[in-house]
Amino acid sequence: MVTYIMTEAENLLAELIWEKEPIRSGELVKLAAQRFGWKKSTTYTVLRKICENDIFQNQAAVVTSKISKEEYTGRKGEQYLQENHNGSLPNFVAAFLKRKKLSKNDIEELVTLIDEYKD
Repeated sequence: MVTYIMTEAENLLAELIWEKEPIRSGELVKLAAQRFGWKKSTTYTVLRKICENDIFQNQAAVVTSKISKEEYTGRKGEQYLQENHNGSLPNFVAAFLKRKKLSKNDIEELVTLIDEYKD
């Protein structure tokens, strides 16, 4: 499944929506102005784009998510693996470990996580 990858502005608004949902679109405009210094037109333009890409919906002036932040992040990660490591998590980990050394704590956490998913 190909996931639409949000731009920086779209991601800012998405984080705000996930934090506050359900949220009336007028309230979202006010919060975006306070937090990001955006004009009403900017907020509605960015909102329209993320709604067009099936991440959020704006029905009866109430904005809600169609997918959770966790689902979006998971899909984005899967897409990254597919595009950059032939869908292979071990290939990604090997590439990662060539550049960064894991701490003992990191290794223990990963082993625990893997053990939880063993059949």
